[in-house]
Amino acid sequence: MDAGKRNIAFPIIANYNCIVKFFIEKGMDLNYIEQPKMTRRTLDVGTKYSPDYVCAPFKSTLGSMIDALEAGADTLIMTMGLCRLGYYGELQEQILRDLGYEFEMINLASYTTGNVKDYYKAIRRLNPKISLSRFTKAALIGLKMLEYIDEIEALYYRNCGFEVNKGEYRKAYEDFLMAMDMVNGRKDIERQYRKTRNAFREIRTDKPDHPIRVGVIGEYFTVMDDFSNLGLEQMLADMGVEVHRWMNPTNRNLHYKGQKNLGVQISEYSRFEMGPTSTANIWCAKNYAENGFDGLIHVKSAGCTPEIDIMPVLENISRDYKIPILYLTYDSQTSDTGLQTRVEAFNDMLRMRRAAI
Repeated sequence: MDAGKRNIAFPIIANYNCIVKFFIEKGMDLNYIEQPKMTRRTLDVGTKYSPDYVCAPFKSTLGSMIDALEAGADTLIMTMGLCRLGYYGELQEQILRDLGYEFEMINLASYTTGNVKDYYKAIRRLNPKISLSRFTKAALIGLKMLEYIDEIEALYYRNCGFEVNKGEYRKAYEDFLMAMDMVNGRKDIERQYRKTRNAFREIRTDKPDHPIRVGVIGEYFTVMDDFSNLGLEQMLADMGVEVHRWMNPTNRNLHYKGQKNLGVQISEYSRFEMGPTSTANIWCAKNYAENGFDGLIHVKSAGCTPEIDIMPVLENISRDYKIPILYLTYDSQTSDTGLQTRVEAFNDMLRMRRAAI
């Protein structure tokens, strides 16, 4: 670590911080501070200093920022968002300053104006001497990392519940994530991606022709973040379920069809956009139902208004397609034991329902 460079940190979000690390170190020639992984302590600390009724992602990201500052970060980056997430950075910065922390805050929401050039202002705040060509190259590589991480994760959860020798899929998946944290360039990324795909293909599975399939939909942060949803997808996979989740940055951000196109496909259920992921989640639910999935699980943090708004629409889809839906709401007090009980009961119901057909 170069003592003369900024020490940058970003809140931990799912498995994507290795991309931020690559971008900061390789694209911007700055130091990236890796705070500890999320733990119950992280959430408790974030909850302690958060407003009572704010959603769980605010609390976990605030706790992660505190971990980063205590690990040596002097500059924090906060993402932008289309819901209240867009206001988080400003409020979190004030909370941290009130606690006595000294740092610089780069709140990307302040640069989200619709003009790409404004993002360059944020980038040059981080490193005024940045090479535009180096930055662009790292950004393109980072986007490819994002696509590969999402693809490998999707393959993992669709198949890991059917492996003959328990733990082989998990080892290959964790080896891939560890390798992504250490890559130096495009060749390393491509090599690790191919290695993991080959490793997955070599794992022996005992998968039925028609396994129980569950589509997981919901709020952008909680549905993707394994810590925030208490390992929901792994829990389902361990019960012998083929787990599908469309919501990830690759699908929602890089290759999104757009609200208008998806809106046409769900026009009988909704004619208006109700939030940043509402149209996509309604479309996902309908798509899963049309493709014969056994059940849906809707995930949201407590107080997430856009996801609350679409619940009546999901009920209409459930009624029309005769597909059961389990609604899960997470906050800082959610128990993994209580979650396990509800998911087990849902799985049992799906299997009994399948047997009765």
